[in-house]
Amino acid sequence: MNKQPQLMDLPRMRDILSPHIAQISDNIFFNSELGIVRGDHNLFSLILQHRPPFIINDHRFGIILNGEADICFNLQDRHVTAGTLAYLGPGTIINPLRFSSDFQVYGIILFSSFPMPFAQHQMPSAFNGQVRDFQIPANESDIYTARHILDTVWHVLHTDDYHRPTVTSLVATLMHHYDHLFLQLSNSQASSRSREQTIFDRFLQLAGQHCTEHHHVGYYADRLCLSQRYLTTVVRQTSGTTAKDWLDRALITRIKIELRHTDKSAAQIAEEMHFANPSFFSKYFRRLTGMTPMDYKTKT
Repeated sequence: MNKQPQLMDLPRMRDILSPHIAQISDNIFFNSELGIVRGDHNLFSLILQHRPPFIINDHRFGIILNGEADICFNLQDRHVTAGTLAYLGPGTIINPLRFSSDFQVYGIILFSSFPMPFAQHQMPSAFNGQVRDFQIPANESDIYTARHILDTVWHVLHTDDYHRPTVTSLVATLMHHYDHLFLQLSNSQASSRSREQTIFDRFLQLAGQHCTEHHHVGYYADRLCLSQRYLTTVVRQTSGTTAKDWLDRALITRIKIELRHTDKSAAQIAEEMHFANPSFFSKYFRRLTGMTPMDYKTKT
């Protein structure tokens, strides 16, 4: 029987961390609904050993306390540094590339079983599913507020009479804080962001969502109510890379995840991702990666 893709979810993180819990327990807390990491660098070293990229199905909020890192979030390479507030939402593809030796994050993970403090249609706008991730350069006051909320959550979780509704309310406060800062950043960028940049950002978002079903640029042009020629021109001028290259990058990333984290055959993946036949799928993968799908599955 074929397994589902192994997400970087609660069971997966427990499997990774359990052998090392004695060394990291002072700075890491997990229960069935949430997890908190308080600046322990060892966590990232352990995760890097488990064959990224990863997909998450939960909400993650973090404060970069120290150091720097190069991470690809949803096909876009990011260089994050101390003083950044970061959010990663369900469906985010994470490919960590490099962490500095002093990289530290204070963050909270709300697993899929966590009782979210908002109904889906009442979620703050930053978390309504339209944006999968964001990183905010924050000032000392904004970071202090986020850190103070997380400190309070940590304290409540470690009290003898742990009160779950209090934690839920604190999470709502944290989400409102991030949402407020996200809207400030978005409004600031909107005044200087060109129409072309907006089109490119929307194209990249659609590519991440639909690449396994739609392999041709024309579909995305139709979704954006643009001609294919105009979309292709805008993407190249904005990013220096063609729309087809971005689409290939999104699709190859999803294929690699299936190959690494399932026991599906190349033929099954080809069918699920709407390739004409397994032979075409294999040639496509080899042209873009230099190896066959099975070579990639067994050698990486």
